Amino acid sequence: MRSENYVAFFTVSGFFIGLVFSILKFDELYYILLYTVVITLFFYLFIHVVLIFYLGVIDNKISFFDKEEFELDCNAQIKQIKERENQINAMLKTIHGNDQQKEGV
Repeated sequence: MRSENYVAFFTVSGFFIGLVFSILKFDELYYILLYTVVITLFFYLFIHVVLIFYLGVIDNKISFFDKEEFELDCNAQIKQIKERENQINAMLKTIHGNDQQKEGV
C-alpha cells in the first residue's frame, strides 16, 4: 500500500477519535473543535514520522548510476532503430518501384 493511503487513513482515524474524545470530554463547542483539530493534527504528524523512519529503513540501499551499462543499452537501442529504419526504407523502395512499374504499363 502506498504511503499516501496510510496518511489518509490515520488522518481520518485521528479525526474521528478526536471528535469522539472531545464530545465525551467537553460541553463547549470551542473546546470540542479545538481538541478535535489538535488530535487530528497529532495523528497526521505521527504517521508522517512513522513513515519517514519506515521508508528510511526500507530504502537503505544506495544505487549508483552505471554509465557504461546505460551507454551499452542506448547503443543497442540505436542499432535496433537503424535496422528498422533500413527495413522500412527497403519496403518503401519496393512499394515505390511497384508503383512506377504500374504507371509504365
